[in-house]
Amino acid sequence: MDPESFCAVVLAGGRGSRLGGVDKAAVEVDGRTLLAHALDAVREAAEVVVVGEEARTAPPGRPVTFVVEEPRHGGPAAGLLTGCDALVRTPAQAPRVAVVAVDMPRLTAATVRRLHAAARGRDGAVLVGPDGRRQLALVVDRVRLAAVAPGPEDRNGTAVWRLLEPLDLAEVAATGQEHRDVDTWTDVRDLDVP
Repeated sequence: MDPESFCAVVLAGGRGSRLGGVDKAAVEVDGRTLLAHALDAVREAAEVVVVGEEARTAPPGRPVTFVVEEPRHGGPAAGLLTGCDALVRTPAQAPRVAVVAVDMPRLTAATVRRLHAAARGRDGAVLVGPDGRRQLALVVDRVRLAAVAPGPEDRNGTAVWRLLEPLDLAEVAATGQEHRDVDTWTDVRDLDVP
């Protein structure tokens, strides 16, 4: 996969209410923040936009653009579309966007590569957990996404899967723990428990 062929959006907004209001991106797993894990998973992207509050310390290794979703706390779909709007590279320069939630520390660059491979000839691909649920880890064609995106005034509260429903997404089975997310302190504690 050509690293210049895609951009990435990391969804790091939200209130972290089930974590007691803690900034989820700053939570540490294995001695690294969840944001550092997410940036590692999309390290092959030509450009990365993080939708969330700017980190106090610069992410290691590369420049990252931070934006806040519009409308504020409008949900993951609003975050995804705000992140895409903030990309500098055009769809002609980078036709696909990888979208990952900041709270999935077991995602890797290999996961993103598998999603890219599965997306060939389709509108994109999405990671699916062992329970059959789609996860917030996907690769999508930017032109097709723009075609189904509501205007900024209609983004508030739009569900991600409703937004993506018209798209032809291949489902990619998660391997190992890559589907696991961190919503509570119990999730952090039990992250590697099968």
